[in-house]
Amino acid sequence: MGGEKEIDVAFDFTSDSPNYWDGFWERNSGLGAGQVDPDTASKTLQRYHQILWSRKLPCGETMDLSRGSGPYYLTWKNFRFGSDTIILGFRYQKLQKLLKEVSMVLPDYKKYAEDLVHRAYTIGGTTIFPKHVNSINQIKGTNQQIGDRWDLTLECIRRYYQNEQSPLYETLAKDKEFFDLFVDFKGYVDFFFFQDCVSKDYTTVNIWLGKGEFTESPLPQNAQEYFTFIDFQLDFLNKRNKRIDQFANQ
Repeated sequence: MGGEKEIDVAFDFTSDSPNYWDGFWERNSGLGAGQVDPDTASKTLQRYHQILWSRKLPCGETMDLSRGSGPYYLTWKNFRFGSDTIILGFRYQKLQKLLKEVSMVLPDYKKYAEDLVHRAYTIGGTTIFPKHVNSINQIKGTNQQIGDRWDLTLECIRRYYQNEQSPLYETLAKDKEFFDLFVDFKGYVDFFFFQDCVSKDYTTVNIWLGKGEFTESPLPQNAQEYFTFIDFQLDFLNKRNKRIDQFANQ
């Protein structure tokens, strides 16, 4: 390749999402929210997804994604895909008490939260899923046993390939055709560069908070748990970005 990288793992997708930061801290009752969603607004993110995932699949087929708009964000054969962010900031109304506790520990909470957003919206903090009503990216965010956590979502995917029940089993089963493309859990993990969220033998998922048995709240209960989870997330994000960089540019 030439001097310019095809995939820049440091590129911040909020930077080409029009007006993302305008009035950020006036939204979400002062907890902060972007004016647009980079998962749909960033053309660079869309192009990076197309480049990264248009390649030979574990099943032997080659995925060749086409870019469109709206529900046709990315398409291949009869599949429609959407982008999904997998790094959390927990800026939820129901966690206002927790966020206040977090802010008291930090010299500048707003700067910390903004930095987390910038880092989350690099390519290592995103993936693609089939896009339809009640699809994975929607249900994992609304399921109270998952709380939109990526580690718990991946544990559900691991259990799906083992034909074991989980809070997302029925949702994942609706996309059997998608998961069959990767043959097994290892195939899925390797294709999307999720190796740093699983054990070396792929038999367990690294759970960032709690035991991963879906019997407790997935949300952090205090500042210590919040920072523990964020640290695990960012470690995974940095390692995944490095894997993507090595694959795409070296």
